[in-house]
Amino acid sequence: MNEASRPAKTVAESKTEQCHLLMPRDANSYNRLFGGQLMEWIDIVAGIVARRHCETNITTASIDNLQFKAPAHVGDLVVLLGQVTYTGNTSMEVRVQTFVEDLHGIRKLINRAYLVMVALDKDEKPVQVPRIIPETMEEQYEYECAVKRNALRKQRRKESF
Repeated sequence: MNEASRPAKTVAESKTEQCHLLMPRDANSYNRLFGGQLMEWIDIVAGIVARRHCETNITTASIDNLQFKAPAHVGDLVVLLGQVTYTGNTSMEVRVQTFVEDLHGIRKLINRAYLVMVALDKDEKPVQVPRIIPETMEEQYEYECAVKRNALRKQRRKESF
């Protein structure tokens, strides 16, 4: 099956969850999660989501938005949730949300990031991605917001901003 005839996929088909027990090696001198470590975890989760969606190799094109909302401390359980929010021709937007989960399973959002991932063929050339099918109201809302973010990205590139 060539890439042009790939069937569309639901958001749920590529959703990914990753957990980390925050250890001292992942923390800064204040025993808080080191921002660079979180960025690495976010990029990995986004890559897994994109790879599952496309069933091809992928590369990170950009991290569009990375908002640190609250800290995580040594000993915290850090949970990253990733999902495709939008697909273009050869790229897709992936949202990765990061939470701290308490002992009762209650999660507090500490970070939200949007990444643009590009699907690659065996020669590392961009290849068409399957269209995304938003099924829930939340997924539809995310898709609509992603359309706006995509237009803003295009405008920023045009203006070299």
